[in-house]
Amino acid sequence: MPAFLSDAWLRALDDAARSDERLADLASGPELVVQQEVVGGPGGDVTYHVRIAEGAVRFVAGPVAEADVRFRQDHATAVGIASGRSSAQRAFMAGALQVGGDLRMLVDRGDLLAALTDVFARVRAATTDLDQPPP
Repeated sequence: MPAFLSDAWLRALDDAARSDERLADLASGPELVVQQEVVGGPGGDVTYHVRIAEGAVRFVAGPVAEADVRFRQDHATAVGIASGRSSAQRAFMAGALQVGGDLRMLVDRGDLLAALTDVFARVRAATTDLDQPPP
């Protein structure tokens, strides 16, 4: 079972995304790169990005030079969102999730983001460290 934000967790997300046919169909539109930065975690800060292009969705460890959209949150906020106890919208409205870049791209790709939510849900069931309430 992969620990949240670990390399194994990113590989599990990547494998789940690459094996999802619906996601592949939706990823055939314009390229979209979303970077996630989680700060203050038990293992330090973690940055990864999701690249959606040419019918593929890839989860990649590390930052990317040019992201269309960037998210930044502390570890407790990330755990809340990843576990389903909170939502990105709620965290954003509370000021716990900072968002930058071209948000229209997210709105325009709403169907793709909904399919990504399904991928996250499958991986969530096998992820450790999400059942503990944030510190």
